[in-house]
Amino acid sequence: KMAEKQEEPSNTQNGEPDNAEEGEEKKKKLKREDLPPFEIVTGERLPAMFFKFQFRNVEYSSGRNKTFLCYVLETQGKESVTSRGYLEDEHAAAHAEMAFFNTILPKCDSSLRYNITWYVSSSPCVTCADRITETLKKNKNLRLTIMVGRLFMWEEAEMQAALKKMKSAGCKLRIMKPQDFEYVWQNFVEQEEGEEAKAFVPWEDIQENFQYYEEKLAEIL
Repeated sequence: KMAEKQEEPSNTQNGEPDNAEEGEEKKKKLKREDLPPFEIVTGERLPAMFFKFQFRNVEYSSGRNKTFLCYVLETQGKESVTSRGYLEDEHAAAHAEMAFFNTILPKCDSSLRYNITWYVSSSPCVTCADRITETLKKNKNLRLTIMVGRLFMWEEAEMQAALKKMKSAGCKLRIMKPQDFEYVWQNFVEQEEGEEAKAFVPWEDIQENFQYYEEKLAEIL
């Protein structure tokens, strides 16, 4: 269904889907913006200050209790189609991971193969991790790679077990490197209009924090 819709550039002015009924449903949940054809975006781009605060890979993430999930969804068919967007916790009164499964996944056609990459500010909670595991077991046509800024409650045994289950269900879990933060900055963060895109400025301890979490994740998995 998704591929069908995207074969011809949509000529609607305001980025609404062609199917009005579906559009109404979505409008309640998501704002849209003008986009070139072949891209579906959920929400506009992430405000830069949210990115700088929420994605920062510090260990003590006080106040960072919200998950931002940027996704790249590649549909592999006769021609591959890529869509991208971002979700945050409030979109569906659920965690961003759940919001992805509730709002984006249902539009995927089970006869096609999908490569999904998430760039998430922190790794999933136990409930979301279990839902990821179940979803991957049920949908053999999905490949999911999750790039995380930092690990959430990784010292807890229950959390470690949930991450291991995700791995055994085929989920690739990776810690975001400085280049991954830069990718998110360029592709998912609002740039001031009319200005040259500002270069990504890495924070001071970005590399050490990445290495710290990478070691922890290797120990867990």
